[in-house]
Amino acid sequence: MPDSTAVPLPPAWFHLLLALTGGERHGYALMQAVAAESGGRVRRGPGTLDGALKRLLEVGLVEESGQRPDPAMDDERRRYYRLTPAGRRALRAEAVRHDRLVSLARAKHVLPPLSPRPRPA
Repeated sequence: MPDSTAVPLPPAWFHLLLALTGGERHGYALMQAVAAESGGRVRRGPGTLDGALKRLLEVGLVEESGQRPDPAMDDERRRYYRLTPAGRRALRAEAVRHDRLVSLARAKHVLPPLSPRPRPA
């Protein structure tokens, strides 16, 4: 089994782990979160989602939650997922990798420099 904290992570994994930082979610809610957080630019279908979640479970980056919301308000077939500590570490490592790449792109004038933040009065 490969090191589950190795970067780079597949883009589908990165988006799913980011979506799980907001708390436990079921599959359909994950699809909606990824689409919303990406402004609709990234969409995961059920097949892609199921395959990615299966692998994330296998490598220990997510786990199924044993807790369920109110059964009267939820479909019992839904499976809920949450980040594991290893998942948080892998997500952070990947975010740091992206941050370094964006910093390099700014240094090479591929992207404009960040505007300075206004100082509080």
